[in-house]
Amino acid sequence: MTSRSRPPRLRPLLLTVTLALALAAAGCGTEPAPDRVAGRSSSGDPAPDRAELEARASAAQIVAEHVWVTEAAGYALARQSVGVLGDDGFGSSYTAPDGGMLQLSVERRPHAEADCTDGSAAAGGSEPLWTCERDGEQWYRATESGHAYAREQGELVITVSGAREKVDRATLRSAARAAHRADDHELDQVLPPAGDASGRQPVERGDLPPMGDGAPNNDVGASG
Repeated sequence: MTSRSRPPRLRPLLLTVTLALALAAAGCGTEPAPDRVAGRSSSGDPAPDRAELEARASAAQIVAEHVWVTEAAGYALARQSVGVLGDDGFGSSYTAPDGGMLQLSVERRPHAEADCTDGSAAAGGSEPLWTCERDGEQWYRATESGHAYAREQGELVITVSGAREKVDRATLRSAARAAHRADDHELDQVLPPAGDASGRQPVERGDLPPMGDGAPNNDVGASG
């Protein structure tokens, strides 16, 4: 009996699209990084000091080895989107002038417990909530609103996703295939400058209760 390899567990696409919309609303696509970040560096300049890069990554609570970059025609890295994902993962967004947005995520997590192709149907419905298929070295998953490519690299799962109405499959596939671990030149462009970790920490809100689902506390006084 031939063993059947298990695909990576893809993140819920609804969450991916929600994050993309939140980043767009916050203006994360307004400050593109230098062009060199988009693909593999071909600069003849001396490589940046590795110790300095590690220090900058540490200051931003980012694992340097988990920083990946990609490229897609017309897309540029949104510097404000760069940050930690989960415990030690990495996330970033690439934006296009027409409103398209690609989400790149790198996470350390286990393989799927169930086959990616076993799409579950909505309650009372017959159509699957999502579809999933093998595409070369990666897995392609799609819902009505979003889609993503994912692949495993050692203990990491690298995912490139986007909204279907803004990013077509060909563009998504191209970006997923181009994704690679950042070299030192690319790290220099992606990481926050030394002494600047602004925007990397969660914003504290005084109206969030310490327990429960984290919904804002909108209680009113006894007077109504």
